Amino acid sequence: APAPDPDLAQQRAVVDAFFAAARDGDFDALVAVLHPDVVLRADGGTSRTRPTVVLRGAHNVAGQAVVATRLAPYVRPALINGAAGVVVPVHGKVFSVMGFTVVDGRIAAVDVLYDPERLAALDLTLLDG
Repeated sequence: APAPDPDLAQQRAVVDAFFAAARDGDFDALVAVLHPDVVLRADGGTSRTRPTVVLRGAHNVAGQAVVATRLAPYVRPALINGAAGVVVPVHGKVFSVMGFTVVDGRIAAVDVLYDPERLAALDLTLLDG
């Protein structure tokens, strides 16, 4: 795995730009903030309604992000494994946790956990309700 940029504020700015572009449905801005070889790994567990997927490439990941815009209002900044990330609570229950690896000012990897069983086992505190 690539070493992330050490500046947490810069990581956060890149992740915020990603979600701003996703909220706006701006495909070109999404592609611009993603490394061309970005990898998105989403762990949905064993549920048929939440498949586990791996996407590669900026266009594929940007396309998925545009589809997920309905979750954008719920995104809350978080520190995930020491790097910029988000928690997505929906109606008081955590829907997903996303960790980002930012390298040279662009997102090189996105790791999404949305397996309900594993999420239920996490010790998470949401500070803003």
